[in-house]
Amino acid sequence: MDNAFSLNTLYFYLTEGCNLACRHCWMTPKFDADATRQPVLPVELFETILAEAKPLGLTGVKLTGGEPLLHPRILDLLKIVQREELTLTIETNGVLCTPALAAEIARARQPFVSVSLDGADAATHEWVRGVAGSFAAATRAVRALAGVGLEPQVIFSVMRHNAGQVEAVVRLAETLGAESVKFNVIQPTARGEKLHAAEETLTIAELIALGRRVDRELAPTTKLRLFFDYPPAFRPLSRLASGDACGQCGILGILGVLANGRYALCGIGENVPELTFGIAGQDRLETVWRESATLQALREGLPARLEGVCERCLMKKMCLGSCIAQNYYRSRKLWAPFWFCEEAERAGLFPTSRSFEHVG
Repeated sequence: MDNAFSLNTLYFYLTEGCNLACRHCWMTPKFDADATRQPVLPVELFETILAEAKPLGLTGVKLTGGEPLLHPRILDLLKIVQREELTLTIETNGVLCTPALAAEIARARQPFVSVSLDGADAATHEWVRGVAGSFAAATRAVRALAGVGLEPQVIFSVMRHNAGQVEAVVRLAETLGAESVKFNVIQPTARGEKLHAAEETLTIAELIALGRRVDRELAPTTKLRLFFDYPPAFRPLSRLASGDACGQCGILGILGVLANGRYALCGIGENVPELTFGIAGQDRLETVWRESATLQALREGLPARLEGVCERCLMKKMCLGSCIAQNYYRSRKLWAPFWFCEEAERAGLFPTSRSFEHVG
């Protein structure tokens, strides 16, 4: 039994439903506009899980989904997080984020909220999100969060349909009171897999070029922090050294909790049952955390057992394979290389200066 790893953060996927129908979602939530048709995590089970997690080192929670604010007892969940003095992260589409709810979120310890905004206008955003009125709701949410003293982040998922609005979204985020913008690369998982197959995502060359534009040209023009979510091997050393860049996902210190109460590597457990590890309320969390064969393998094997381009990468201790869940989804192997880097290497675009093969 390995006691060296603390369970720092629980990712709660609060509901299997969502009030939007996004083209690119890396999960597959079912449309459920009023949270009456799909399972949600019981509040009592939420409390039980936190009680079992705190002795393991728990300091914070992330509430996500589906759409977390769709949970019918979201206010009760927020009060429990406040009572337990845990840090709070929320990922939301913003549709249900009223000023009153924003004020309740702000009462938590170190709250951080990201709101998805996939276009600088309603037509673009709603082409991605699939529901009329969602653009206006998302912009209202960012303003509401900023209005109660939070520093919301806008998340923009880059695809061919909206890539021309990257700068316009930054300018919109400035006017809404956001503190940062994160540009997400569409992962070839679940609905995102279909986008890749339809060539509605950017090519690797286009993504690398866009990331460099964001880092080198757009970032100096704004007070907002900008993050382009490609792997560390492609990021400027100056940003990595300053810490002003997204790092690893923290996989060795997190655990997911699905809406059905199953523990999982993360939300990928919705689509990959073998990456679930037990059932909350039936299996002791300490046993799951300490004795799961998959979790133990990751602790012992990262980053040394990573294969392919990840094995040769100088950034592997920082990156840890970028996204183990995505790598496994694609190959059914824990140690498979990250698709982005693998495709970049195949195209001759992986930075040679970041590879062991070209050092010394």
